[in-house]
Amino acid sequence: MARVIHVFRQPDRFIAGTVGQPGERVFYLQASEEARTVSVALEKQQVAVLAERIGSLLEEVHRRFGAEVPEAAPDDLRDTEPLAVPVEEEFKVGTMGLGWDSESEAVVIELLAVTEEDVDEAVVLDDTEEGPDAVRVFLTPAEARAFAERAERVVKAGRKPCPLCGEPLDPEGHICPRQNGYRRSEES
Repeated sequence: MARVIHVFRQPDRFIAGTVGQPGERVFYLQASEEARTVSVALEKQQVAVLAERIGSLLEEVHRRFGAEVPEAAPDDLRDTEPLAVPVEEEFKVGTMGLGWDSESEAVVIELLAVTEEDVDEAVVLDDTEEGPDAVRVFLTPAEARAFAERAERVVKAGRKPCPLCGEPLDPEGHICPRQNGYRRSEES
């Protein structure tokens, strides 16, 4: 079957979001342009890494190329709305690519589907017929900053961390390894 590459050159929206309760959330990236919406699933850690790397890329682009990069997302680009529903997963993300297109002065994010084979670097940001399905999104530096800020908020919105070990606290209780499994009773 031929490879499908969803390209969003001027997305109306590109956001990170979740479905489900904390501790059971499924993370998605969703791109929309005109009447077309594509959602891909990924791990929480992938969202966190992507947000962090976008921040680093924006600093590097500003330093090396003098591109205008806002310190914070402009108010008009802050998207606090939920994911567009229904959320229909196109694929699960395996490999992510991130780059700068100096011609269009845009951050380019490439999300590749999980695959059994190793992904050749030539497949990332390439339109070959071979390889995993992909989503490619072009964002202005301001849009990229807004995406990264929202992604960080989404990641942090889960369960509160234990103050001792940093592991997520479960509503049913938490056995902390820093206390050798000792759980305080409510009466103490």
